[in-house]
Amino acid sequence: MYGFRIVDKLQKINEDIKPDQLKYHHKRVMVSKEFTFDSAHHLHCYEGKCKNLHGHTYKVIFGISGFVDDRGLMIDFGDIKKIWKNEIEIFLDHKYLNETLPPMNTTAENMVVWIYEKMAQSLQNRKEQYVGARVEFVRLFETPTSYAEARREWMEVE
Repeated sequence: MYGFRIVDKLQKINEDIKPDQLKYHHKRVMVSKEFTFDSAHHLHCYEGKCKNLHGHTYKVIFGISGFVDDRGLMIDFGDIKKIWKNEIEIFLDHKYLNETLPPMNTTAENMVVWIYEKMAQSLQNRKEQYVGARVEFVRLFETPTSYAEARREWMEVE
């Protein structure tokens, strides 16, 4: 009953499933994708170790919501990766953040808002492609146990 089984016949579009069956629902859904990057930075007006130049392996997690298209896809994970690689990571990975980010203290709290804004703008620029796509949250881990987060409901209030 739970043993190994080889599929007898692959499902074929227009034979076993119709195109209008691919979209199962009309609900908003959220997908999530995470990335890592390595950077150096230091903090201004801060008395502690972080005032000195040092580095981190950061982890960033995106939560993006929207509505599925006729295929049942909201956004391809590969498309999120392309946006990350081409429009955001280029400012972060193996960079001196005090140099590559806009003028700011390079705290996790400032950086997570910048990352949120970059992804939100990228999705806005592609609004015809991704129906109702919006950033729900960005979580930026500076260490495995410490993170800052930006959420849509907080960003839209201020």
